[in-house]
Amino acid sequence: MRQIILYPGEDGFWVVECPSLPGCISQGKTKEEAIINIKEAIKGYISALEEDNLPVPEENFGTIVLAV
Repeated sequence: MRQIILYPGEDGFWVVECPSLPGCISQGKTKEEAIINIKEAIKGYISALEEDNLPVPEENFGTIVLAV
């Protein structure tokens, strides 16, 4: 299970990233498409780490939402 951040991009696409996997970012025309794309990106990211015998970062659900 991985935490993701989903937000609207400047180009009208939805941007989604996985903070526990540095550089694991994707996008989609809709929120649903962006979520599907990040799931694939996360699987590929973890597979690449495992193939290279590198440690897979643990997930940390320490999120705070702040309204200013």
